[in-house]
Order: sequence, then structure tokens, then C-alpha cells
Amino acid sequence: MRRLTLILFLFYTTLIPISSWAKVFPAEFNTGRNQLIAYILSHQLPAQHFSHEPFDDSLSRAAFDLFIRQLDPRKRFLLQSDIDQLNAFADHIDDELKRGRIILADAGAELLNDRIRQVQKYIDPLIEQGFEFSQEEFLEGDPKKIAYAQDAEALKQRWHKILKMQILGTYFDELDELKKKNQEKQIDNNSSQFSERIAAATEKVRKRVHRSLDRLLKQTRQDHYNRYFDTVARAFDPHTTYMPPTSKEDFNIHMSGSLEGIGALLREEDGMIKVVRIIPGSAAERQGQLEGEDIILAVSETNGEPVEITDMRIRDAVSYIRGPKGTEVKLTVQKPDGARMVIPITRDVVQIEETYVKSTTLKTNENKKIGYLRIPSFYRDFAANGNGENGRNATADTEKELTKLMQENIQGLILDLRNNGGGALSDAVLISGLFLPGGPVVQVKNSQGMIRVLEDEDPRVTYSGPLIVLVNQFSASASEILAAALQDYGRALVIGGKHTHGKGTVQALLDMNRNLPLLQLKKYEDLGALKLTIQKFYRINGGSTQFKGVEPDLVVPSLLDNLESGEQYMENSLPWDQVENVGFDTWQGPRFDITAAKEQGRQWIKTNKQFQQIKEEAERTKKRMEKTQLAIDLEGMKQEREEVAMAREKAKKAGLLNEETDDENHKKEIPLGKELEDDPFVQVSLFLLGDKGGTNQVITQIQ
Repeated sequence: MRRLTLILFLFYTTLIPISSWAKVFPAEFNTGRNQLIAYILSHQLPAQHFSHEPFDDSLSRAAFDLFIRQLDPRKRFLLQSDIDQLNAFADHIDDELKRGRIILADAGAELLNDRIRQVQKYIDPLIEQGFEFSQEEFLEGDPKKIAYAQDAEALKQRWHKILKMQILGTYFDELDELKKKNQEKQIDNNSSQFSERIAAATEKVRKRVHRSLDRLLKQTRQDHYNRYFDTVARAFDPHTTYMPPTSKEDFNIHMSGSLEGIGALLREEDGMIKVVRIIPGSAAERQGQLEGEDIILAVSETNGEPVEITDMRIRDAVSYIRGPKGTEVKLTVQKPDGARMVIPITRDVVQIEETYVKSTTLKTNENKKIGYLRIPSFYRDFAANGNGENGRNATADTEKELTKLMQENIQGLILDLRNNGGGALSDAVLISGLFLPGGPVVQVKNSQGMIRVLEDEDPRVTYSGPLIVLVNQFSASASEILAAALQDYGRALVIGGKHTHGKGTVQALLDMNRNLPLLQLKKYEDLGALKLTIQKFYRINGGSTQFKGVEPDLVVPSLLDNLESGEQYMENSLPWDQVENVGFDTWQGPRFDITAAKEQGRQWIKTNKQFQQIKEEAERTKKRMEKTQLAIDLEGMKQEREEVAMAREKAKKAGLLNEETDDENHKKEIPLGKELEDDPFVQVSLFLLGDKGGTNQVITQIQ
């Protein structure tokens, strides 16, 4: 692949000083520097972004909505009157940036800080006033369903409920910890022991909330400007972001792979730190309990006090989660079904072997030998290749494992792309060539509308037998390209949940410090970088992989069915569209009759106990997720927690959830074949590849 270089062209404009009403901030804030950043964004985003959307009032309103949500994501501080006041700026963000006269960032910061100080004054009096823990009350947990408080009294009452919920939650968390240590005793709610524990929980919450509010007030003026700039970028699409110098440094560390930590990709969403996906071979992956879409509520070191990270900016949250190899971090996590758990993870570097392609052989009920090949990511050591060395890559490893499987005379193959978040596009194209006799694989459209077709240029086919591809909602980007190509050619039957992730875009990093044409503009410190969307992927049939993702041929029940995970749930995501079909010849070897395979698969799923358990658990999870009114009284919270615990215990016994495991013994000591015995996706694949499953009916040899 050619490396795309973006050149930044700037034209000089008069920089207008910020309005005099703004408060005096620390010296590290440089008005001229921020005016320059604003000007770069206002010109480069419309010029370089794939969509070429003009920066007009419509985009201003999109940016404003994002700005307001990041300012007070859970509506715990601002009043409706504050929002009404800020609404005056909604249509003028484009004008602010073009003139270099930024007012909204300062206005929002001042209003927020005033309200935080107001809330600070509520905390101790509310706690001293006490709480009726037996009084039935509810607190709405979904920020989208909450209105801003109408006045100061309504805000005070909201914090009364928030404190009550946190105290009861802390109390029950303590009981859960004692239960794990077999030290729990039955506690009478009227006993002195109950009162002591509630008092201890209250003091913990008091300190934690004050620390959290103090931390919010310590945010600098530059922090607010950085987030303002980021909301402007994200108005174009969710993958276009402004990266201040510290974030750019974090990005470089992540790309180099040198960071020691837990190995989870995180994002900030509505004031919560949410797990996007788990990195293969990481400490979190080996521990097994942290999963995509989990929300991290608090972080603590071993025997340390938990630090609440809700409402914390992701950069700060990550600083608590990171740490040196061998140290333990405890994450208090909320699962999508509402369950809370503390997950201990021993920090480590990524275990490289776990990130590489793996294979094994499996047997059908008729004793047919079937190959299984897992590609966790499309890795490629670009640094080694650049130095003339033979760096390891996913294509060579896949070909090696395929050759090994074929030497064992496999009669079918399962290619597992689940949880594969992508990687090198070149490897997705090259790996497709191991299953196809040459031809187009993917179309790439740039921001000028030019379309480049990437092809498999090697007519050799390494494996030509029956093929099934497994995907899920965490299969993204390059893995979607491979699955889509094999599906379009009729080369493979794709099995998975309702859709894959739907990320059909390419981002490039634009260093905002480069190519400044005027020497006087180079006097400023690091301006940061702009990560922006510059290309879009299209299937060879013309449809985009963006937004919709890949829709499997056989849709099977999945525990992920109720998760709003994927591009179609992300704000301002680019739409699905299509270009011309490039023209291609379908696969002329053993192939599935899709209609017959779907019918056979559906019938098997109906009678399969594990899939039925998955379907039932997904329905229960859906009902729990829809119940966003949270009980904040003693009996109500106890009942809710018991219901969730019982449901999760039932799911564990059915093999649907990971058991709590010791870091050192999880997965890596379990042979791959053994690990797949209880995998229903693999089992339905084996059924369809087996004789009794109807292979003679669903696979046709085309001469």
C-alpha cells in the first residue's frame, strides 16, 4: 500500500483577541496558539475530510450538541437555564473558528465550574441530613431520558438521590467483597452493625465525591478548549478527532505497542469510560472477564481506595488504569445487563504469541476432519519491513497454518474473524487470495471521489475446499473486507450475529505542526494533530461496508444481540452508500447453497440447547437493559442485584459467561480444540460441514 501524505496549506489571517470578559487563566494558555488551531480546523476539516461537508450552521449545530453533552454528560450540574443561555452559540461555531474568536469554550467552562461549586456546597449538608434507606425511590440511569434540572432546588434533590444511590452501592459492594472472602454474616437492617457499615460507606462516598468534584474544577482552560476542538472534529464523523499533544503522544505509544497495561481499547461516552474491545494477547484477554461495551466505574490498586472515573476525561482515566508490568489493578465494572463486578487484572505487556494466527483440527459427528483457523488481527511489522528485515505478518502466518491443515487432509475449514478489529488492509487483500484465484477484493474511494480497486494478483489458491467464516459485532474494518469479499464471490458461508461493526472508513494523522508557511506561526508549542477520515471502503458488488457492516448469510442468536455496538449506533457516522459493481466471476469450486444452508442451520439452532439458552439469556438481558429506572432503596437495590447475580450465575452454568479466573491460568493452558468444544458458533459450523448436517445438500460442486 502506498502511504498517504497529507500536506497542510494555511493562509494567513488576522488573529482577533479573545473577549475581555473571560477570566484570567494560568500562563500555559496561549490565545494565539488556540486561534491558530481554530483556523486550521475551520479550513482543513472541510478540505481534507472524505465528505467535504461545508462548515456551515448545520455542522455548527452538530458540534454544539456534542459540546453540550461532553460538558455535562450525565446532567448532574447544569440547569436548563444554562443550556438555554449557551444555545445562543449553536449556529455560530463555524463563525467562531473562522474568526479565531472563541467564546463558547470559555462560556461553557465558567457555567460548569459555577455549578460544580454550587454542588460542592450541597454535599455535606445532604449527608448530614441523612437518608431514608427504606423509602422506595428510583433514579433514572439513562442520561438521554433525563432532563436538565429546572432550578437549584431540583438540582439539590437530584444530588440527594445520587448520594443515596452511591452510599447503598458502596454498602452492597462491601458485602460482596466479604462474601468472596466467606466473611459475610446475615445483617439485620436495624442492627448496629448495619448502621456502622452504612456510616463507613457514607464517609467513603463523601470523600470520593469531594475528590471527584475537586478534580473537575482543576481542569484547565486549555482542557476545555481541547474538548471544544474535538467536538468540532467529531461533528464530521466519530472517527475524526482533534488530538492535543498529550493524546498524540498516547496514540504514538499505542501504535508502537510498547505500552504496559491491561490491553483494552477505551472510549469516552456520555461521561462514562466504555470498553470498545479487548486486545488479543493482552492481560485483560487472558483474565477473561472484561469485555467490549463494559463500563468502567472505578479503578483501584491492590488494597487501595477505588477512584471513581465516571465524568473523568479519558486521558485522566487511562492514567489510573495504566501501570508497570506485574502490578495489579482492580476495575469496578458495570456490565451491559446492569451487573456490577470487580475485575482484578495483573498488568502486563501483550503476549505476542496470543496475537498471532492459530489453527487446529476438529471432528464432525461423522468423524470428518475440519480445519479451524483463527485470525485475531491483520498484523504486520512495518518497522521491520522498512529496515529490510522479514517482519512477521498475518498473511504469511495464515498461509503457513493453512498448509499445515491441508497436510492433515481437512475436508472443510472454519475461518474465525470474531473480535478481529482490523489491521493492515494489505493483509486482508492478500489473505483473500489464499482462497480465491485472483480478482478484485475491495474498492477504496478517496475524498476526491477517485476509486482504486485492490486486487488479489496471485492466481494460486492455497485452500479450495468448503469454507465457513465466523464474524460478530466486534469484527471490524479489514476483517469486514475479507468476509465481504468471500461472501460476494460465493466462496464462503458467513455465520454470525445480526451484523459486523460497520467501520468502512480509513483515517490519516495530520500533524498540525508541519508545513506552516509563515515563520511567525512556528513559534507556538506543539499544536497537536488531526485524525481525520480520508477514504471509504466499498465491496466489489458496490455496497459500502460502512454503517451496515456485513450481514451474515446465517444469523445465529448471540449474547451481543442487544448491544448497541457498531457504526450504526455512533453519532454523525457516515452513511451507507454504493458505487458501481466492479465485475467479477463467482467461485467455481465447492460452495454452499445459501438457501439450503440457512434452512439446515436454522433447524439445527432450534433444537440446540446452548443456542436456546443464548436466546433466553439475550431476552433477559434486553429486559434488564430496558429497565433504566434504578432502585435506590435498601430492599429494591438488594432485589435488583440478586436478580442480576442469579441471572449471571445461570448463564455461567450454561457456559455463556466467563468464570472468574486466575490471570496466570486462564486460556493459555487450555488447548485450542478444547476451548472450542462449547463454542456454539463452531458447533453449528461443524454440523453444516458434516454429512448428517446436510453437506451433500448444502454444498454443490460446480464444474
